[in-house]
Amino acid sequence: MVLKGYLACIRSILPLHRSIYTSTCLSKNTRSGVVRRTRNMSEALTYERSKKPHQIAVLKSWNSWNTSNIHGEDHYTGVITYQDSLIRLFINGTFPTHVLSEVRLTYLLLICFNLSNRISSSELYFLTGYAEQMLSYLLRCPVKIEPRMILNPKDVIFRYI
Repeated sequence: MVLKGYLACIRSILPLHRSIYTSTCLSKNTRSGVVRRTRNMSEALTYERSKKPHQIAVLKSWNSWNTSNIHGEDHYTGVITYQDSLIRLFINGTFPTHVLSEVRLTYLLLICFNLSNRISSSELYFLTGYAEQMLSYLLRCPVKIEPRMILNPKDVIFRYI
């Protein structure tokens, strides 16, 4: 009886409040990386963007191979992530409006991407050599760039959504 009176006293003093639960979520996060459909199916979608985030390790495994997760390679994880972002920014800055889609090979510094045919061959050779030299200097390792010319930009499209 005394305990019930004590609990009633505590409830009257302390207001009710809600708590934030920080447990792990068991559902698949399928909303963040999935592109929304359009009404008239007019948006072009490449193969790289067509898969859901939880399917990356299954259907797009070559994009998820990351050697920085190996035991004993803990202090290189940030460096590899920084190098990946630097490579993406540098390629998109060197070949503006020409990169149609990218193809990543396992963690070799062999960079492959598809280009539109609006760029001349002499300009392509110059920009490829320039990008290889600059990335080799910045990353302090040999870099090989393999651009592939796509005649029709619609060849890259996987489906329309």
